[in-house]
Amino acid sequence: MEKTRIGFVGLGVMGAPMAGHLLAAGYPLTVHDLSEDAERRFAAAHPAASVARTPRALAAQADVVVTMLPDGQVVERVALGEDGLIGGLAAGALLLDSSSSEPWLTRRTAEALAARGVAMVDAPVSGAQAGAQSAQLVFMVGGDAAPVARVTPILRRMGRTLFHLGPLGAGHAMKCINNLITAMNFLATAEGLVIGTRAGLDPAAMNAVLNESTGMSWVTQNHVGQRILSRRFDDPFKLELMVKDIGIAMSLAREAALPLPVSALGQQLWNAALLEAGRGCGVSELFRWVEQRTRTEIASDAPGAD
Repeated sequence: MEKTRIGFVGLGVMGAPMAGHLLAAGYPLTVHDLSEDAERRFAAAHPAASVARTPRALAAQADVVVTMLPDGQVVERVALGEDGLIGGLAAGALLLDSSSSEPWLTRRTAEALAARGVAMVDAPVSGAQAGAQSAQLVFMVGGDAAPVARVTPILRRMGRTLFHLGPLGAGHAMKCINNLITAMNFLATAEGLVIGTRAGLDPAAMNAVLNESTGMSWVTQNHVGQRILSRRFDDPFKLELMVKDIGIAMSLAREAALPLPVSALGQQLWNAALLEAGRGCGVSELFRWVEQRTRTEIASDAPGAD
């Protein structure tokens, strides 16, 4: 039985390793990226992949198209714009969006595709660059049962688990909620470490305690030592993308008329950090922003702090 032909749009930090796993699994793969350099790098590393110059050309060679793009507006433009996927997808094809997108834009894109007989599933991810590279991503999936079942083998090649959360858009709703919670944890962890530093505690020791206590989180386990105590501040996930995801979650909250004072204040603080740090920097700059505001450096001379 012939394997599903896959098109992959978006060969960035997350998309390139995800696409590589699909190729390694034996799927016929065609790729596209706005950056020709990204396409060249991928083609050099994966000679068996084909490169398409437009989304439309890619779609004509694919049964399932996977997108890993910055947001729902970009996905919508790639899917429905000039030379977009919709011009090349045949009836019966499927769009699998693993971007962090706005649920309402996902539903609008899906409606236009459905008129051409094309299904859509949203499956944003958690796991960051390391999860993409090791095929250990967690997929948050939204869509009807049949198309979700169709893409499940594809998702399992790129991740360790998936959760089918409900109809189309449910995955994107869960992703922004996950990132909202993570963002608030970033702030709380940074401020807690600042308090302890000023009280004479060593940040490395504090983080070790948190990792064995109820304050433990993804941030303390995977970020503080690796990005902050090391003074690298080199997280590949962009600060503006976290701010975007917070905004999506807060839009859902406003739509539901929910008073969320902690999240609302957190959104203001993340926006202020982005304004100071500027676009293009990693999410680790949130910690540096807290350091600058408090005139307190979260650093350690303890062995293993690097």
